[in-house]
Amino acid sequence: MNRRFILDLRAIAVAIALTACSPGTQAQREQADEPARPSRPAATRNMALPDFARLVEEYGDAVVFVEVLQQRQRTGPFLSPEDPMFDFFRRFGIPLPDMPEQRELPPARGAGSGFIVSKDGYILTNAHVVADADSVTVRLSDRREFQAKVVGADARTDVAVLKIDANNLPVVRIGDPNELKPGQWVLAIGSPFGLENSVTAGIVSATSRAVGGGDSYVPFIQTDVAVNPGNSGGPLFNLDGEVVGINSMIFSRTGGYMGLSFAIPIDVAINVRDQLIQTGRVVRGRIGVAVQDVNAQLAESFGLDRPRGALVSSVDEDGPAADAGIRPGDVILAVDGQQIERFGELSTMIARMKPGTQAKLRIWRDRRERELTVRIGEMEDTAPAHGGRPGSEEGAGQLGMIVRPLTNEEKQRLDTEGNIVVERVTDPAASAGVRPGDVILGISGERVQNVRELREALEDAKGSVALLIQRGNAQIFIPIRVR
Repeated sequence: MNRRFILDLRAIAVAIALTACSPGTQAQREQADEPARPSRPAATRNMALPDFARLVEEYGDAVVFVEVLQQRQRTGPFLSPEDPMFDFFRRFGIPLPDMPEQRELPPARGAGSGFIVSKDGYILTNAHVVADADSVTVRLSDRREFQAKVVGADARTDVAVLKIDANNLPVVRIGDPNELKPGQWVLAIGSPFGLENSVTAGIVSATSRAVGGGDSYVPFIQTDVAVNPGNSGGPLFNLDGEVVGINSMIFSRTGGYMGLSFAIPIDVAINVRDQLIQTGRVVRGRIGVAVQDVNAQLAESFGLDRPRGALVSSVDEDGPAADAGIRPGDVILAVDGQQIERFGELSTMIARMKPGTQAKLRIWRDRRERELTVRIGEMEDTAPAHGGRPGSEEGAGQLGMIVRPLTNEEKQRLDTEGNIVVERVTDPAASAGVRPGDVILGISGERVQNVRELREALEDAKGSVALLIQRGNAQIFIPIRVR
């Protein structure tokens, strides 16, 4: 047989075999048995990671490093025999605790991040970054350093405003956090562990998270952006280069990043900034209710179609809600037409309202909807905004203390009849042995019920006063020289 003919037959056989096994032929054979598989959208097939370099180059210079310094308390003898109050303690048989010899402690240092929001030097950061700071230093990306003034800090939202003496500074652009959707890319710039201008990226995991329960006033943005100690106060950018949040906290079992980080929406922070700059304090609305979430079992028991709204568990007797006729067991479904899905949303909505205005509440009661009108009250400032160094206007300045009223929850937890707690101490209170967390019960034999009475008791005080405090389960007198 001709060799060329044999090769041609072999080529034809190979071609037939390849045709039989080709994807097109196989698909034709299976077409009658299996439905066609949907093809991936073109956008998914061609998706690429975004390039963050341009964003960092354009706005990274507006991110700053914030360093804080706090003078720590001096340790020393509780009371010396030369002190006039020594006889007072001996006469009443009050034992004097043993204290180490007096020595100076080195200052405590802390650090965080921030970002410039105005060319004339206003900076946003977290309140916890600058809490109890004696001095704040801001370092720009070009390594210039400025001493910053704490214009104000609001503990409830964890937002603080700083001011440095400079002009023509780089600033960030402010975005709209309400346009964020889970799955969108976001970027953080900050100083984790002191490593300045570090960039991390991730996606939005969720929005409007009520972290901390129904008394949270921040609808947090949850992300998986790597945030660590030192990132606090830094900006969270969207892909348009706009700041949509302030990186504030993480959930962690180890103290380090575990994929859950939370940012304060920038519109919340801007509202706090404006109030602190204009008035030095933050005003919030309240209606005087305690609420809880509605789960599936509660929704069924109240006749709701699904879990939604904020279930009222208690009502302040003299509060705006009581005046409007709201009762325990009511489920608040909407405020001025804005739906409430989870109970944490109610606190955020009401807190943003101006005291004195009226709001329409849509509630669920007796298995049907009703509408009530409530006049918004003003929330008491038990966690006050503050700025600068301690002074008599915030507490007992003559004694070197910052004090505030105790909340009802704190009083129950501490099991105390007192109403005033020490937030921070400097000399002479620090040297005398007063500590943050001490509950003030009285002064020089007279009980004091509030900060005003404490100030009044100190107005005419001279020499030394005996401060009665509760520390744990014990009550002791501490003598302090009035300055």
